[in-house]
Amino acid sequence: MKCLILAAGYATRLYPLTENFPKPLLKVGDKAILDWLIDDLEQTGLIEEYVVVTNHKFAHIFEEWAEGRPSISVIDDGTSTNETRLGAVKDIELGIRTRDIDDDLLVMAGDNLLDFSLGGFLKYAQGKDTTCIMRYYEPNTERLHKCGVVEIDSDDRILSMEEKPAEPKSHWCCPPFYYYKKADLKLVGKGIAEGCGTDAPGSFIAWLCTQTTVHAWEMPAARFDIGSLDTYQEAQKKYGK
Repeated sequence: MKCLILAAGYATRLYPLTENFPKPLLKVGDKAILDWLIDDLEQTGLIEEYVVVTNHKFAHIFEEWAEGRPSISVIDDGTSTNETRLGAVKDIELGIRTRDIDDDLLVMAGDNLLDFSLGGFLKYAQGKDTTCIMRYYEPNTERLHKCGVVEIDSDDRILSMEEKPAEPKSHWCCPPFYYYKKADLKLVGKGIAEGCGTDAPGSFIAWLCTQTTVHAWEMPAARFDIGSLDTYQEAQKKYGK
């Protein structure tokens, strides 16, 4: 299995911290946010290669970070500003095509901290033997308007998914962690061609669940999404010890 890390954003809400430095490499405690995720995945023994897709502005910083770590490669998507970014789905397609990935693939954002191991998610996905996503219950209706929201059946199968819905159909939200069966990777280009959204990574899942079976694993504990200076400071207090 391989892991593709989405790290091409510009994190403008975290300026000045991220004006010239990528958010996934900000330190929380004694290591970068992204290293918290990778260190957890390394304990599972399931990931053979990590592919980081970033932008031209930050590519050299990621390359320095990855130096001496042969299992990590960095792809520059060629963009230099927030206004010209490709969008997460096109970055996924670029990573698959550039590295010629023909394997099951974990796709994740590089800016989240988790109170649980991703090993449980990977085992669940392997047991289902389908493409899978993660989900959590969001009671706040206002927050649902800013998330990917899914409807599921009694077997966790996704019935529908919508990014940032005006009228949410459930309270199940999807964080940016996705397990793709290798057969479904071949559909990324088709999804883009047929008009699936490309900015949010979940936009492809919203299209894919109309084409094949996708399941949603319920997170067993909390996640921390670092999106502002305030939440970064909160993360330092919570995880910095």
